[in-house]
Amino acid sequence: MSDSWAGGSTRRWRRLRLEIADRDRWVCGLCHQPINPTLRKPHPRALQVHHTRGKRFGDDPRFLQAAHAECNQKAGDPSAKPDPAPQPRTRW
Repeated sequence: MSDSWAGGSTRRWRRLRLEIADRDRWVCGLCHQPINPTLRKPHPRALQVHHTRGKRFGDDPRFLQAAHAECNQKAGDPSAKPDPAPQPRTRW
């Protein structure tokens, strides 16, 4: 768990997380698979929300998407890693 969640989540965040999941129809925005295909209505704790621009840009629903926990961890913080510098190629 990151330091930003050390105090736990808030009611506002839990409500927003469920709204994002319902909007995305409980499908992971990163791998495009159902969050939990064995349940008709998955448990909310099986869900995470990915910040597509990074957490420092806030919790604007336009930049949030439902995600599996492992997909979200694998994606990491998109604002933390800058794009690599272009490398010149001499051969194909």
